[in-house]
Amino acid sequence: MSDPVHIVLDDTAMAAAGQGNVLASRLIHRAHAESGWFLYVPACALVEADRARPGTAEHLASLPGITVLDLDLAAALAVAREETWAAAHSRYTAQPTPDRPDGAIIATTAPARWAGEPVRVLDLRS
Repeated sequence: MSDPVHIVLDDTAMAAAGQGNVLASRLIHRAHAESGWFLYVPACALVEADRARPGTAEHLASLPGITVLDLDLAAALAVAREETWAAAHSRYTAQPTPDRPDGAIIATTAPARWAGEPVRVLDLRS
């Protein structure tokens, strides 16, 4: 059995999924169809994605295999210190946890946004 794969969709990846991005669609399919694939959608990033592309939130939240992560107290404290909540909640979600000891990979169509950040990035630009 292979190691689990944990991926966080940032707001740009969510908007891209709504526009038919093939790579984002493959991630969504894998999270639904294959065991060991986990796809996370931070609530703050979901809000920004829906602002950029109305209807994105309802669409992604209805898909099987996607876990929408609420803004709990620890996340709120981390996000409150940052300028943009979408990126901050995505970065917070990608941090290692007991369930994800290696953290998660951030899927994005704007990899330059993550330059210099302590996260692993999956570029969804096709």
